[in-house]
Amino acid sequence: MSDDFPASVDVDYTDGEGETPDDYPSIQHKIEKAVEVTRRGLEQYDNPAVMWTGGKDSTLTLYFINQVAEEYGYEKPTAVFIDHFQHFDDITDFVEHWADEWEIDLVYARNEDVGDYVAEHGLEPGDDIPVDALSEHNQHHIREILEFEEDSFPFLLDTYVGNHLLKTVALNDALEEYDIDGVISGVRWDEQEARADETFFSPRHDPDLFPPHDRIQPILQFAEADVWDAFWNFVVPDSVGAFPDEGYIPQADDDLPEGVTQEDVPISPKYFAGFRSLGSEVSTEKTTEEPAWLQNLEDTTERAGRAQDKEDLMERLRDLGYM
Repeated sequence: MSDDFPASVDVDYTDGEGETPDDYPSIQHKIEKAVEVTRRGLEQYDNPAVMWTGGKDSTLTLYFINQVAEEYGYEKPTAVFIDHFQHFDDITDFVEHWADEWEIDLVYARNEDVGDYVAEHGLEPGDDIPVDALSEHNQHHIREILEFEEDSFPFLLDTYVGNHLLKTVALNDALEEYDIDGVISGVRWDEQEARADETFFSPRHDPDLFPPHDRIQPILQFAEADVWDAFWNFVVPDSVGAFPDEGYIPQADDDLPEGVTQEDVPISPKYFAGFRSLGSEVSTEKTTEEPAWLQNLEDTTERAGRAQDKEDLMERLRDLGYM
């Protein structure tokens, strides 16, 4: 990828600057903007890819990609799933199932060097990994980029070193391997303070930190409640033949229309089980037994079930390429 990126890309990097979800007063306004940004992204980039975690935000983003690609005749971009070795098994099952259903090319981004060490030594989450046992590539990130000085670090996703190696380095290596110039992601303004100033097209052009690319962010304007509104009134009716066209909001995990099961619905089973935000298997807990969309979305924190040591470092991690 050339250092003069993005010479051939014509997007407005200020689009969305200073805005909040309130600037898009209805679900229709939010959807129209998502479609506009998605279409622009598929038009402008030579080799875009969508980051897919299996969570609600990235799955909603993928829905818009499917709709725009089918309506306007674009090729569907590859979906990149970052495998950090600490996923819930049913998350990967969910992603693989719906990649097949939606005919999406799915690839895995992994830090194989860390994964091989973990497998060879039978490590469990929390066990220490010696820095000098890893490749020069990973040691460079640990010592020079993160300025981490300890001799070892714990094999945990939601820590500063763990998150960077298992997610950010894995992502950046995949961007280089697949020559990706546009990363379509499902981040939202209201999800976290570190994301509140993002724009719909956001440059990541520093070659010392990551392969130069742009972030394309179609659902910044959605609040958490809007995401669930879109799912039960648009995504699920469009994806499940037996689901009512006018939409339906289940009032319990087993309250689905006749002939419809959880496996039929493109929503992770973890949300039915009470998880509100999905992270690693070892550091994410459900908040209540209620399905995510029935919880108190107005007065409670969406990421309360996530490890907070990583949350507090989010702004610096994003500067290094984290989503």
